[in-house]
Amino acid sequence: MAMKIRLARGGSKKRPHYSIVAADTRSPRDGRFIEKLGTYHPLLPKDNEGRVKIDLERAQYWLSQGAQTSDRVARFLEAAGVKPKAERANLQAGQPGKAAVERAKARADKAAAAAATPAPEAAAETPAETPAEPATE
Repeated sequence: MAMKIRLARGGSKKRPHYSIVAADTRSPRDGRFIEKLGTYHPLLPKDNEGRVKIDLERAQYWLSQGAQTSDRVARFLEAAGVKPKAERANLQAGQPGKAAVERAKARADKAAAAAATPAPEAAAETPAETPAEPATE
């Protein structure tokens, strides 16, 4: 049986609170679970001790039994020192979107076109040619 330590949502609309549970991966998010390991109240301030409460001994037990953690629970366990900190690479986050890429390309094309054409001030600085005087014979 594949185990997962994850969050189960509770609370009313726009007022969430979560239970940290050990559950079978096939069970629904808010459905049947095997053991409740703690709670998470996201509406509390980050420095409040009641924001995240976890029974670390039971969490370590389930991890030793091969349970996997969800991303959010893994962060909680890393902060508590139960799991080693994992490197996360979100390679898509730093890249501009499609529209931003198009705007940058248009800006670069406009700048290149402006650099290719001579500036009107430069043309005014060159002396104008004087007409040649007619030759008298």
